[in-house]
Formats: sequence, C-alpha cells, structure tokens
Amino acid sequence: GIIIMNTPQANSIATAEQAMTLMLAASRHTAPAHASLKAREWKRSQYVGTELYRKVLGIIGFGRIGRLVAKRAQAFGVEILAYDPYVSEEVGQKLGVTLVDLEDLLAQSNYISLHTALLPETENIINAQAVSQMKPGMILINAARGKLVDEAAVAEGLKNGRIKTAAIDVYQKEPPLDSPLIGLPNVLHTPHLGASTEEAQRDVATQIVDQVLDALRGTDFRNAINLPFQAGPDFAETLPYMELGEKLGSLHCYLAEGSIRRVEIEVRGETVNELIKPIAAGLLKGILEKSISDEVNYINAPLLAEEHGISVAQTKTATSLDYSNLISCRVTWDGGQRTLSGMLFGGVEPRIVQVDDFKLDARPDGYVLVMQNKDINGVIGQVGTILAAYKVNIAEWRMGRDKLGGEALSFINLDSEPDKDVV
Repeated sequence: GIIIMNTPQANSIATAEQAMTLMLAASRHTAPAHASLKAREWKRSQYVGTELYRKVLGIIGFGRIGRLVAKRAQAFGVEILAYDPYVSEEVGQKLGVTLVDLEDLLAQSNYISLHTALLPETENIINAQAVSQMKPGMILINAARGKLVDEAAVAEGLKNGRIKTAAIDVYQKEPPLDSPLIGLPNVLHTPHLGASTEEAQRDVATQIVDQVLDALRGTDFRNAINLPFQAGPDFAETLPYMELGEKLGSLHCYLAEGSIRRVEIEVRGETVNELIKPIAAGLLKGILEKSISDEVNYINAPLLAEEHGISVAQTKTATSLDYSNLISCRVTWDGGQRTLSGMLFGGVEPRIVQVDDFKLDARPDGYVLVMQNKDINGVIGQVGTILAAYKVNIAEWRMGRDKLGGEALSFINLDSEPDKDVV
C-alpha cells in the first residue's frame, strides 16, 4: 500500500537543454577542439563543423521532453520530424512538427534525438537494422535512456561512417566501463548529466514535497506510478466519484449479512465510464476498511480484495434512464446479495438513490440510521419520539417504499451517534 511517486516534469527543461548542448557540441567539435587547444595546439581547419540551420532533426518519442527539444531546435531553423505512435498528426501540426514512421525518420534525419520511454517495444530501438536505415553521416543524440540503444550496433555505425558522431549522456550500464562507445574518437560522452542542474534538483525536491503532502491530505495523487488507475491533472474532478464509491462500499459492508465474496460494479454515463477504475478502487477501499485489519488505501485495495477472495467485475453502460451518471454496485455473500446505487449532484454532492428495489434520495454523510419496516401508519412518529427521548436529533429523513402498504426503507441522518440502547 506504499505510494511510489516520481517528478517527471521537474527535470524536463534540464534534459532538453542537455540534448541541445550535445547536438551543438557534436556539430561544432567542441570537446575535441577544447582538448586540442588545452594541449597548446592550434588546428582550426581540423574542426570545421556543421550548422543546425536547415537541417532535419528526427525526434523519437514526442512527449514532454521531445516537444521541448523541438521548440528549441526550431529556433535554430531546424525542420522537425517526430516518431511517436501515441501522438496524433493534429498535435504535430499545431507544433509545426511532421509525424512520420520510424523508417522515414531514420532515412531523412541529419540528427536523431531519443526521448521515448523505455518499454519492451522501445528497448534497443536503435539497433543494427535501424543504423543501416540511417542517412549516412547523421549525428545521434541520446539523453533519454541507455537501453534504447544497442551500443555495439552504434559503435559499428560510427566506425563505418554511417553515423558521423554520437553524443551520448546515458548508457546500457552505468558507469559504462565496458561500453564499446567509450574511447571512440567520434563519440561525445557525458556522465548522465541530463538532470544535473541546480534548478532541476531544487524543483525535484519542492515538487516531491508538494506531491507527498497532497497525497497525505488525499487531495491529489499525481505522478504516482503504482496507482491502479491514472491520476491526471483532472484528479480534483475524479476524487468526488472515488469518495462516492468509498461511501457505497462502506455502506455495503455495514449492511451485508455475511462476508462479501463478490463485487459487481456498473457505471452508466459518459463521465463515470471514463472513471470506472478509480471508482472501483474507492468502492473496494470502503468495503475492506470495515472488514479487514490491514491498512487499506486506493493503491492496495484491488490487491487486498484479491487476497481475501473477493472477485470483482466491472461493467460500463452508455447511459442511464434516470440519472446522467450513475454508479451501481451489487455485492454477494453466502446466502444473500444487495445492490446500492449512487450519484453526484452537481459533480460534488454524493447521494444514495437506490437500495435494492427502494428508490430514494439520501445523503451518505455523518451518522446514518438505516431502517426497513412495514409501510404502516405511525412508524416515523414512534421512531422520532424514541430518538428524542435519548436526545438524538434527526437532521434529515429520507424514505422509499416498494409499494403502498409494502416495505419501506428509511435513511435517517442524525446529529449525534445514538447509544446502543436506542437501536
């Protein structure tokens, strides 16, 4: 149940600037020219470089850092190609970037800069085949992940001239003592300095503190990498639905007549269809908090449910006849089951709108007395009299019935907790 967080935005600018630094330094032979002059040599003609202007930069991985690099390179008059299967052409057009296939990017780019995440499908994305498809004399920059590059294949490309220069900040193994790239004359290498700026280190520290505080307060879980759902920038709008799910789960636990063995969650409506995973996490948290001794949170609730033999099913439905966004949950125990449904009024105010066949409009807040009885005269008055005798005030009374003279279900909100004698 431990929340694991990172701060991906904190070092984005530092990493983008490092990529641009490597690109410029590789183009103008900055490092070897410096070493030559330090050795008291004056070999200007040996270090004739190339301009970025009117060159083509291929960016593999067009996320946050890739876009920062593109923006900076465009200031140099560079044409940008990008490969990212998760980014639409429309996004590229808005940013003045052409989205292409990987093969086209490799064949057309004077520079290639890597900025994709390390995934099974991107590991060694620059391999021998990719090197063979590259434009002869291109420059390769990697300030992202070392395992994106097959170092042996790149070393061979550097030796046969397919790759003019490689500017590398990250490696397959660090420190890269046995890397075939170290020591080659046309490799510019730095010791993983992408995030090593004063500003980035400060931003990492302040952002992680803010994130931890928000998580402890329960207001946001941004950049948590082990949540069973994605906590994005709209988490403030998601949280009320999670809390409604938690209230439904808690109520289920109190009303169940045995250990819950199965949970069936159904959401109806456009908004809640997108939130079924966080809603399910909230429901399971509410159910488990009242029934097991382990500490439960949104992260470990699905796993704990599985460990305690609770099966979970999730269903999405396009619309609800009665409500725009409805959350329903049926739980099953040995010998019985119950269905609860809830919704948010105005996107923030939780309501219980159905308990099995009983329709009502109840607030699941504070102390609640749930009562089922025959639909006969005088019940409300008698209950009110008993509660008043014990100085328990009724804040709100909501009731539904299956039919006239049948069964009635009451949701009674109380201002204080009644003694056991009252119940």
